[in-house]
Amino acid sequence: MSSSTASLYLDPQIRDWVLFPITLVMILVGVLRHYVVILLQSPPKKQSLEAIREQRALIRSQVLRATSANSPAPPRFYTSISRHLTQAFTAGTYLKDGPPKGDAPTPPNPMDPAAMDGMMAGMKTQMVMMVPQMVIMGWINFFFQGFVLIKLPFPLTLGFKSMLQRGIETPDMDVRWVSSLSWYFLNFFGLNGLYHLILGGDNAADSSRDMTASPFAAAGAASPSAPQDFTDPVCCLQQTRRM
Repeated sequence: MSSSTASLYLDPQIRDWVLFPITLVMILVGVLRHYVVILLQSPPKKQSLEAIREQRALIRSQVLRATSANSPAPPRFYTSISRHLTQAFTAGTYLKDGPPKGDAPTPPNPMDPAAMDGMMAGMKTQMVMMVPQMVIMGWINFFFQGFVLIKLPFPLTLGFKSMLQRGIETPDMDVRWVSSLSWYFLNFFGLNGLYHLILGGDNAADSSRDMTASPFAAAGAASPSAPQDFTDPVCCLQQTRRM
């Protein structure tokens, strides 16, 4: 019998005791990871009234600058609002730290508690993602290494062979057969749509999304004490008022 007409028959127990368990474990681990990340998240800290007022004033100035060319307000109203915000920023009325100092702003403290909390939250999220995936991959490599699990029902080119048959060195096997390790990676990147249906769009079960995220990215965003230069909003408001 030629290799082109040879068929490969799988034991139904491979489907029942290897294919389905791997898929079920991947789904359950993703759902469990979502709820573990929710439990590990610390509640947001309450901001002071001055900090909230500063944020709202900055948002108003940004909206005013962005809509300067096509502002629906009459020119005199627009000029009055722009002049009021400019004077407030210059006098420090809307700033939580008072009027800006003449000296150069001091650099942010790298050991700021808010920045450290954001860094620790990112590291905990990364650990919750990495540890279960390492355990699952070791479990598959130890118990199911070299297993052929499923045959895809559509034709594929030879370029997919290395992706679908990891751990199986057989150059004459049909490309549509999928190994156990490749089935793990297909589930790793392909279950995101199922997680969105079960847990919603803003879920923490998407491990592939957190692979490229840095645990130090949240440190800068979580630091509200970093000094800000309010000269730029004042200059921009003055320029837009002259337009």
